[in-house]
Amino acid sequence: MKNVFRNVRRYIRLYWKFVQFSVMSQMEYRINFITAFLVETAYLLIKLLYASVPYRAGTDINGWSPDAILLYIGVFTMMSGFYSGLFYSNFTSLPDKIRTGSLDVLMTKPVSLQFMVTLRQFELGYTVPNVIGGGIMTGIGWYRLGLPFNFETAGGFSVLLGCGVLTAYSVFLLPQLLAFWIIRTNGVTELSNSIFETNYVPMAVYSNLIQRIGLFVLPVFVICNFPPMFILGKMEPGLVVWAFLAPLWLLAIIRLIWQFALRDYTSASQ
Repeated sequence: MKNVFRNVRRYIRLYWKFVQFSVMSQMEYRINFITAFLVETAYLLIKLLYASVPYRAGTDINGWSPDAILLYIGVFTMMSGFYSGLFYSNFTSLPDKIRTGSLDVLMTKPVSLQFMVTLRQFELGYTVPNVIGGGIMTGIGWYRLGLPFNFETAGGFSVLLGCGVLTAYSVFLLPQLLAFWIIRTNGVTELSNSIFETNYVPMAVYSNLIQRIGLFVLPVFVICNFPPMFILGKMEPGLVVWAFLAPLWLLAIIRLIWQFALRDYTSASQ
């Protein structure tokens, strides 16, 4: 057990070093950072315009009031920041690492290769505007709905947000693993982006069949729907359990596929 905790602390320290190095690199090339920041800010403004539509319409959408929609869009915006800042660049660079042979260098490091490849880069310019803007929208929606803000609601919301981040890691890393067997995954990346964008609206707007697929087959709806559903009182007990099980079994599947892919991996230098 001591070894487990020691390894956890080791990887936390290592990840913090990744974050520090990434931020220093982005500050060195500030034009790229500023460009990314401005682009994400522009997307944030578009989301704000989208959030204003239910207020102008003045009607509920499948049981979601305008304030609840604002709360949901805030969560989606925060999750967009986590996904694009923590994972996106790492995932989309995997095919190049395989094709150019730079993966071989990382394989010599005395740490988990999956950890190095999928978490090494942190994009501050993508994260900051989305997380801050999404947090503000979430807070405004929460306040306008008159929902209680206490340890139980804030804690449950935060835990489910964390489960959503872990689920996003697995769901969107999975298609990129095809790079071990095919040369380019540009189409796969576009498909992943389209799947993520299904979270633009609450899953309640989709048919029951689509909801079940998005919850239990490819759990993309777990990512953004569960935190707002929890504080709105829309979470059934079974979904609460699934919120914890989904990221666990997905992480296990990802780990198995990763290990299988490495067994079949042939160095680009050979």
